Amino acid sequence: MNKTEELEYAGFWIRVGATFIDSILIVTITIPLLVAIYGTDYFESGRLIEGTWDFIISFVLPAVAIIAFWTYRAATPGKMVVRAKIVDAKTGEKLSTRQCVVRYFSYFVSILPLGLGFIWIAFDKRKQGWHDRLAGTVVVREKHDGTEPVSFEQ
Repeated sequence: MNKTEELEYAGFWIRVGATFIDSILIVTITIPLLVAIYGTDYFESGRLIEGTWDFIISFVLPAVAIIAFWTYRAATPGKMVVRAKIVDAKTGEKLSTRQCVVRYFSYFVSILPLGLGFIWIAFDKRKQGWHDRLAGTVVVREKHDGTEPVSFEQ
């Protein structure tokens, strides 16, 4: 059995579960830091960004952490829990740093039109969101329920 016969594309709901786990981890780390710096009034200010440290903790830190996880582990902690990984859509190999950065910032393209770029995962043959297509990536995991077979161009 070759490598692709052992894999399936990770579908919408498994990816939602992974994102939920990642979100809980991010909030668990960022909220205590923000409260330590800005106090509990932070939640009542009504501003999108409270200050420099808010920007660094809320936006820069998560971006760097996520891109680092994708670069070195091919998955965030949430994806690791569900045993999924992100690979190059053409080769099935490790992502380049460029793909990781493009994929991260392409999340904004996926989320802006009412999250349609994420919902697209549920209907796409290869379970790619818009961010996956823009970065040339797919999310795969060990075969479970026989969704669309994985294929890579060689």
